[in-house]
Amino acid sequence: MAKGCGHAAGLHTGELPVLASATVGARLWLLIEHAGPWAAYLDECRLPESIHALIDRASSLGIRCQLIRRPDHRKPDPGPFHVFVGYAVGDRPWLAEGHFDRPEDLDLRSLVDGVVPESCILVSEPVFLVCTHAKRNACCARIGLPLVRFLAEELPGGVWETTHVGGDRYAANLVCLPHGLYYGSMSQAAAIAAANAYRSGEVVLDRYRGRAGLPEPSQAAEHFVRSHTGDLSVGGVAVESSRSDGDATVCIVQQGGSARFRVVVEPWMMVCPSSNGTFCSEEITTYRLAELSPLAPVPA
Repeated sequence: MAKGCGHAAGLHTGELPVLASATVGARLWLLIEHAGPWAAYLDECRLPESIHALIDRASSLGIRCQLIRRPDHRKPDPGPFHVFVGYAVGDRPWLAEGHFDRPEDLDLRSLVDGVVPESCILVSEPVFLVCTHAKRNACCARIGLPLVRFLAEELPGGVWETTHVGGDRYAANLVCLPHGLYYGSMSQAAAIAAANAYRSGEVVLDRYRGRAGLPEPSQAAEHFVRSHTGDLSVGGVAVESSRSDGDATVCIVQQGGSARFRVVVEPWMMVCPSSNGTFCSEEITTYRLAELSPLAPVPA
């Protein structure tokens, strides 16, 4: 059964912090075009057994699987099934597209190794996903559907509806591939600004959840360094190392290829007030900055 849409004040409006909330387990991606209907979970969807076997095989290799469909809900062309595979690791991520007669012909081992699978072709333009998975959360459809239709008009051919991406409370959610950048609580204006920035190789910090595949404290550390330095280039900030220190996490973050910072972040629990002044039962975990200090530059 789908969850209801949240009524707490600030949910879905951009008023609550969304930083460091991108899905941690999403460094490798498999997007399968399927017009639906979509059940609450992928293993409950009415798919050919060969597609279920592909999803099981991908999941066993640590690949995140998503069903996608066109915003106009046009059914895929009959014949070979259509996929995107994405390698959202490091500073040279990539996305490739393929059509296959048999799902078992898709070489997922190559994807794990960072190699474009045979019969797939690299995609030169970004792909944008908007979660519209109503069976998981009603908000994802109520807020996501108008957003995906708007974006599809602005960026024809590059925008897809998708199943659950994680973080229902942040609907509408936008994912930018191949880097796996997550945005949440998106309005139309915020979404087109984020999409255009990504097409130009930059991020927008407003409503930026972080980069998928990174631990949440690392996402927070990168966010605070970007905020401190003003570096918005997609690849301009990266965590070099991290370690736990009690509840805190100490990260060494590179910025601009030479500057380095020691960043300490701490978890911070927020109680979300409801619209009528009471409190909802769910606490939101985010991060706060405890320390940010410059270190010696990276040796030339």
